[in-house]
Amino acid sequence: MIIIMLGAPATGKGSVAALLSEKYNIPAISSGDIFRKHVSEKTEIGELINSYISKGNLVPDEIVLRMLKERLEDDDVKNGAILDGFVRTVAQAEAFDKMLEEMNDKIDIVINLETPEDEILERIVNRRVCTNKECKATYNLVLHPSKVEGVCDKCGSPLEQRSDDTLEKAKNRLDVYHNETEPLVNYYKKTGTLYTTTLSSRINRMKEEVVHDVVEFLKNK
Repeated sequence: MIIIMLGAPATGKGSVAALLSEKYNIPAISSGDIFRKHVSEKTEIGELINSYISKGNLVPDEIVLRMLKERLEDDDVKNGAILDGFVRTVAQAEAFDKMLEEMNDKIDIVINLETPEDEILERIVNRRVCTNKECKATYNLVLHPSKVEGVCDKCGSPLEQRSDDTLEKAKNRLDVYHNETEPLVNYYKKTGTLYTTTLSSRINRMKEEVVHDVVEFLKNK
């Protein structure tokens, strides 16, 4: 089973992907995590990646697809995967469809999450993440603060604000999303794999309800 998470930054793609990963026992693969791993290890490709993401820009297709192919060849992906951050452009989608066809696989569902833009910006600037790379817990200073300020509830490691979680960079990321990634909505609508839903605390539609609806949708597909 191949699931793609689609939506603007901070719409809750990672949280929904984590719950679906538990439900279907398949890994949730985040492009951001892979990118940050290369950046933190200061690999050659990591330096190149950092020159793009530090400015809130998209990483070039050839780099993204190369890393994705390598990850999908790992043993833990034999029963499927949930992709969070892949794909981000129509060109990537076309190349990914071709890649899956060569692997005798296909996309089962593209989950398109929608959240009001002002709520997205509020989420981003208040987001804090655990510095322990094995934990990766995420908090929000307003919606979901840690019990002790600046300290992870799960492992006790310090929390930090990502360098690209400033208001200016968040607005730039949204502009990039609208220009480069949003066209994927129509692309996947034409393939019949798109499932659009809203995730917003303001209307009390949370990740658990979204996951329940996705599971029911896949049962009836």
